Amino acid sequence: MSTRTAERAAPPAARRRSPLGFLRGRSLHIYTWLVIAWLLLPICVMILFGFNDTQSRYNTKWQGFTFKWYGELFAIDELTTALINSLLIALLTMLIAGTLGTLIGLALGRYRFRGAGPLNLVMFAAIACAEIVMGASLLSMFVTLSAPLGFWTILIAHVMFSVSFVAVTVRARVLTLDPALEEAARDLGAGPLTTFRLVTFPMIFPGVMAGSLLAFALSIDDFVITNFTAGGTVTFPLWIWGSTRVGTPPQVNVMGTLIFAVGVLLAIGLRLIARRRAA
Repeated sequence: MSTRTAERAAPPAARRRSPLGFLRGRSLHIYTWLVIAWLLLPICVMILFGFNDTQSRYNTKWQGFTFKWYGELFAIDELTTALINSLLIALLTMLIAGTLGTLIGLALGRYRFRGAGPLNLVMFAAIACAEIVMGASLLSMFVTLSAPLGFWTILIAHVMFSVSFVAVTVRARVLTLDPALEEAARDLGAGPLTTFRLVTFPMIFPGVMAGSLLAFALSIDDFVITNFTAGGTVTFPLWIWGSTRVGTPPQVNVMGTLIFAVGVLLAIGLRLIARRRAA
């Protein structure tokens, strides 16, 4: 009798897995969900305390449920200004770093040229470099050039450390492209710009969008490099750090919740667009 026949002939109790065997088979899934729950726990606490009916700036003790902080979202002028600064810097970083990083990633993924190896090394070194090292070096550069610290130095710093992430993301996408599609477009009479606009760019667009959104997220989230290069300009993370001495108001939780919700919606939207393109 073969092994498969014996397994079929065995009674259901013999084929039933033991609880220990079931846990051993599912251990990786359980571990993954535990890690995800651990990562989401601070976000859930932040969202929850955005509805806390606290009577003081110290939003650390639950005192009841309310929606009033959503109605008073912009009641603190300094916090609103800091949020606007962060959003504006992040948007400009996304556009500038997205453009520069796309061109660099396209060049590294498509062409062979002298200096491509050192350029790759510089890109990955910028990603692996500690933020405190990059922040101190950028501060030294601005001081040496006698550049006044403020909004524009923050923007330059954010573009400099985020362009590498965009370039690496786009390069990875470019390496997967089929050159025959571009050759077919040129055979049909399309020029270089038309080929890029109608063939190449639509194919690398998911990588461009992912890299640009990553640059946006890194910019709006950054504290260390911003703290070195901010001068008198206050961003959202810097304001939160300064407010911990006197108490963090619930509006901070509400703004963080809204930023998180927008990020989730963008991720879902990009996923749906990618699935529609693949179909």
